[in-house]
Amino acid sequence: MRLRVKWIENVAFVGETESSHAIVMDGAAEGGGRNLGPRPMETVLAGTGGCTAYDVVTILKKARQDISDKIAEEKRRGETQKYLEKLRDAATITWHNDELKKAYEQALAERRKQLDAEQGVPAKN
Repeated sequence: MRLRVKWIENVAFVGETESSHAIVMDGAAEGGGRNLGPRPMETVLAGTGGCTAYDVVTILKKARQDISDKIAEEKRRGETQKYLEKLRDAATITWHNDELKKAYEQALAERRKQLDAEQGVPAKN
C-alpha cells in the first residue's frame, strides 16, 4: 500500500492514497495552521479505529451476527506525546445464537488466561 504526503503550506499537508483519495491535514492556528483539516495524529487514530472496526464487523458478519453498535475510542496521553499510547475497542453485539455466544465468551476467557500466563500475571480464582 502506498501513500504520498505533500506539503501545502505552513503545517498543512495532503495525503494521497493509492486508491485515489485525498486527506487534508492541518494544525491548529496556535501551531501555525489554519485548521483546514484534522491533525495528522487524528488521522492516525481514525485510521487505527477504522481498521479495528472493519475487522470486528467482518468477523461478526461471517459469524452471521447482527451488530447493534460499534464504538472505537482511541486516546493519546499528553498533548506533546508523539506516539499512540492506548487503543480501546468496544463492540456491542446482539447475539441470536446462545451457543455461539457461549463459545465466543469461553474462547475469549481462555485467550485472556493465555496472555496473562505469557506476561507472568497471577491467575485469578
